[in-house]
Amino acid sequence: MYKLSALELKKLFLSKKVSAEEITRYYLNRIASLDNDVKAFIEVLEVRALKKAKLLDQRFHQNKPIGKMAGIPVALKDNMNIEDVVTTCGSNILKNYKAPFSATIVKNLEEEDAIIIGKTNLDEFAMGSSTEHSAFFPTKNPWDLKSVPGGSSGGSAAAVCARMTPISFGSDTGGSIRQPAAFCGIYGFKPTYGRVSRYGLVAYASSMDQIGPFANSCLDIALAMESIAKHCKKDSTSLNLPAESYLENLPKDLKKIKIGVPFKFLENLTSKMQKNFSSSLELFKRLGAEIIDIDLDILKYSIPAYYILATAEASTNLSRFDGIRYGLRSKNATNIEEVYSLSRDEGFGFEVKRRILLGTYVLSAGYQDAYYKKAQKVRTLIIDAFEKAFSTCDLVAIPTSPDSCFELGSIADPIQMYLQDFFTIPANLAGLPGISLPSGFDENNKPLGTQLLAPQLQDVKLVRCASVFESNTKEFRRIPPLADKEF
Repeated sequence: MYKLSALELKKLFLSKKVSAEEITRYYLNRIASLDNDVKAFIEVLEVRALKKAKLLDQRFHQNKPIGKMAGIPVALKDNMNIEDVVTTCGSNILKNYKAPFSATIVKNLEEEDAIIIGKTNLDEFAMGSSTEHSAFFPTKNPWDLKSVPGGSSGGSAAAVCARMTPISFGSDTGGSIRQPAAFCGIYGFKPTYGRVSRYGLVAYASSMDQIGPFANSCLDIALAMESIAKHCKKDSTSLNLPAESYLENLPKDLKKIKIGVPFKFLENLTSKMQKNFSSSLELFKRLGAEIIDIDLDILKYSIPAYYILATAEASTNLSRFDGIRYGLRSKNATNIEEVYSLSRDEGFGFEVKRRILLGTYVLSAGYQDAYYKKAQKVRTLIIDAFEKAFSTCDLVAIPTSPDSCFELGSIADPIQMYLQDFFTIPANLAGLPGISLPSGFDENNKPLGTQLLAPQLQDVKLVRCASVFESNTKEFRRIPPLADKEF
């Protein structure tokens, strides 16, 4: 079953060849067999998942209506709340926090009869590009256990890559879905900002956070989006739009599609990445797309703009973790001031502290004009540059990451780590949908990814065009040797 897509699993279930309980037990067994090595999961929800599967089987046999994701196991990044389940955000400060309510994505998935089998590992509070900054343990790349799976949604990406679940969900603030998807050789989709509700997602940078799916197939991405892209009254940024069909009218080629490429912006690609990206462009051409040159030089300022704006929002969002209302409270505190300071000192990791300090600094008196307001102006220029580019093309193609996955512990310089998101951050600043497509392997058999971006609200078109690329790249649908076996 591990070689099947989510849609194929659903078809088996609907044909009564396998029950939801059997599917769930199968994937729980794969997690038990593989996750000691990969470390993708913070918590496996075995009892909850089997209870849901048994109820679904009963309803199915009673001929009651069932949802779009009936019988499909899914995993959630552990910054999304599930009622009565611990939400850690990969942090010691929340390691005992049991959520009193469920996120909208959880309710949407369970209404469509998906089976949530676990919570996955992440960089603490989604701040990182490698999943090495989890307070609990680093997650490893199933293609190479000495290497990172990317971040911050590395656990969700690794779980899908190792076929421990057919679909998982992450959050993408600066590339945290697309970059790990590229590192793991799977599909990762960041929707238009506001297309998927953020209610119940623990905030990092509220103006950029967006939930999206990982899968081994574009059609599974489409299925997931049909299930979660719904308006939510509890989220003021949720777009009040009707549900859309992603799986209908799938194109067979890319004729009449213009793909813009910012060639000047990409001048400094490594030879390995240049070769891979050029191969992707050649395939787009063979599929009928027209490749045109566009100007997006402004994107070179996206990293500094992002790390001013995102950290400013993070310093505000994380101020709620004070040792009073929920989460860790220091046992060493002797007065109220120490409760605040010591709880944060003991609960937050080093990278989170660094970003809080940076964000507080750029918002402080005398520096807000020099940094924060200037970064907001750069963000506006980036949005304008994309609008101008999309006036001449349908999609934009760029690499997903500057390189393939790197070894655990090999990047100590925080600036070098931040540069891992060089190609993904622009979509978050502009609120655009983006998808990472597996586009081959390097000389060390590590996966590489190519990224497609579309104008806001063109999510359906983007996924449909990506499906054409997928249908012509079957050689990239490999399974890591570690996971390519029954257990």
